[in-house]
Amino acid sequence: MSWRTKPYLTLAGLIGFAALALAPGAVMAGLWIYNAIQYDIHVNGYLKRAADANTVSRAKQELDTALESIERLGWTSGSTHVLYYTPANDVGFWYENLKESSQELAGISDSSPPLERSNMLMKLRETILDEGGESVSVTAPDGISVFPNNKAFFIGDWLSFFWIVGVVVYVLRTRDIG
Repeated sequence: MSWRTKPYLTLAGLIGFAALALAPGAVMAGLWIYNAIQYDIHVNGYLKRAADANTVSRAKQELDTALESIERLGWTSGSTHVLYYTPANDVGFWYENLKESSQELAGISDSSPPLERSNMLMKLRETILDEGGESVSVTAPDGISVFPNNKAFFIGDWLSFFWIVGVVVYVLRTRDIG
């Protein structure tokens, strides 16, 4: 058989090439999912609980727990942008806004008038939550779950895509599939 003859690609070979093509994408997807789950556990869930709290002390406790995680992760400044900066990607603004809310909550005591406590809880809820149509979500910069590695994830996702395309093109150009 000469080097120009296209060998026949068996089903096992096709499955092998498919696994080779999809492996980098699966790794990237797994990393995205892992980081999203960690964000939900350590930050997002506590912010949602702070927004839903019925008392100032409970709201402060939940918000402070989220802030501890944010500070431990180093999410106190920077931007989640990859290609261009927008205010929605400003991690520092998001962190400072939450920090200031915590300080305002600390200024409200149990002996404060009920209206003042209620207004503070409503203000906190409006600070933490975004209402978009029929859904409510926690306010955070896009891509915060993978911060500060947003550029690495962006590059990894595109490399995975081009890897898949490259393997498919290789298989189609060098093998007869039958």
